[in-house]
Amino acid sequence: MASSKKAAASETKTINLALQGGGAHGAFAWGVIDRLLEDGRIDIEGVSGTSAGSMNAVVYAYGAIRGPEAAREKLHEFWKAISDTGERYSPIKRSPLEKMLFGHNLDNSFASEMFKLVTHTFSPYQLNPTNFNPLKEVLESVVDFEELEQSKKTKIFLSATNVRTGKARVFETHEITSACVLASACLPYLFQAVEIEGEYFWDGGFMGNPVLYPLFYGTTTADTLIVHINPIERPAPPMSSADIFNRMNEITFNCALIKELRAVHFVQKLLNDGWIKDEHKNKLKNVLIHSLRADQALSDLSVSSKFLNDWEFLTMLRDRGRAVASEWLKNNFQHIGVRQSVDMAKEFL
Repeated sequence: MASSKKAAASETKTINLALQGGGAHGAFAWGVIDRLLEDGRIDIEGVSGTSAGSMNAVVYAYGAIRGPEAAREKLHEFWKAISDTGERYSPIKRSPLEKMLFGHNLDNSFASEMFKLVTHTFSPYQLNPTNFNPLKEVLESVVDFEELEQSKKTKIFLSATNVRTGKARVFETHEITSACVLASACLPYLFQAVEIEGEYFWDGGFMGNPVLYPLFYGTTTADTLIVHINPIERPAPPMSSADIFNRMNEITFNCALIKELRAVHFVQKLLNDGWIKDEHKNKLKNVLIHSLRADQALSDLSVSSKFLNDWEFLTMLRDRGRAVASEWLKNNFQHIGVRQSVDMAKEFL
């Protein structure tokens, strides 16, 4: 038994996680994290998150203070609380008939059409003048943010978009409150802009979904695993209005990430092709990018399903994430710390 424990410890490798946002589809990333923790060979130094990715990041990091199993339990607790809260407050609720007719695709359902009509006609300042956000209650019931701020276990980087400047703001572990998480997940047509220190913020996905550069500068590990939520590729052009809107949403919320990956590829090329003088090479970090794509796993889900929160749907997404993570570990664990497992030029440029 002692020798097996020693072998397991010697196989442990450290990575960073970059978690995309995508509403309820964030439960897919929950499954990915859950499987990585269950595997036992992965240690996580830093996590960058946007929107739902920010929620997964803080819940994971808070649980990880007490160990991997506690982190898994906290993620389960958080997503169950999301489901329970959604039963009371969700703007889109499926009737049994709609579940039977539309499944997880609500683009043509009555609830979805009414939701789009209302949110595209009235602002959240009109619809929700008291600025009530049930996510705040959920977050604060699961995470002790004062304890999290003092934690040295995980380095957290959450991105939000400054409404005034249009620039990304990255909140780090020592300054993260529930307001920072809500700012990172603030969809402008659903919630009032979140005020922090006199500035107002919207969803971080506009400027970085998620941002990668804090992981490069703020951690020591070279390996970053990007957990995608928004499919990058679709096999055929969209034809219906709903499908066109869905594809526009995916492209928009992948744009900033792909641009950043282009910059990463450029620096890698400078280093690998010898364009940098030897005396300057130690000033640049040759990062190793890994990618866990959701193109196939979430290809059957439309943008409207990002607002679903019934437990059956969320656990289905979790299980899909676990399955994809299992396959990724099988094919790529050996590459961690050795080389990146994604062809940057082919997949992102």
